Amino acid sequence: MLFDDDLPDLDVTTGYRGPTACRAAGITYRQLDYWARTGLVEPSVRPATGSGTQRLYSFRDILVLKVVKRLLDTGVSLQQIRAAVGHLRERGVDDLAQITLMSDGASVYECTSPDEVIDLVQGGQGVFGIAVGRVWREVEGTLAELPNERADDDATPVASSARDELAIRRQARTAG
Repeated sequence: MLFDDDLPDLDVTTGYRGPTACRAAGITYRQLDYWARTGLVEPSVRPATGSGTQRLYSFRDILVLKVVKRLLDTGVSLQQIRAAVGHLRERGVDDLAQITLMSDGASVYECTSPDEVIDLVQGGQGVFGIAVGRVWREVEGTLAELPNERADDDATPVASSARDELAIRRQARTAG
């Protein structure tokens, strides 16, 4: 299914910490940190504001992280990925779910209909495609099993069983 339009609405007040974002996107924490510091994919729920603060990534951020990972895995250059991500940032979440990214290994093309995919493949340009709606569902399924937290709550994750000792100490220090 390349194009699908019955994707759910997103809760923009819920975010995911770095390790959770890494797990859902299939990347390392080092990649996540580098991409955040260089502006490729920055956390939109809560950015890092100094030493010790927790970044919170939105569902959309994690979706873009997973798409970036897939493009890297297929050999697309980071420069081309930066251009593609810049373009994706200009689109709304609903639009993101409607597109398929195609690439010939050097350039990334956006297709918003099955006809565009066919035209690109017939032109001999597209080698592989990433249906963003399908990636959306994969990320959604993975995140359903992982802890998240509310953007307005700095210390208490929604899934408290996943809290680590350091988070508990921070909470105790700030509370008393």
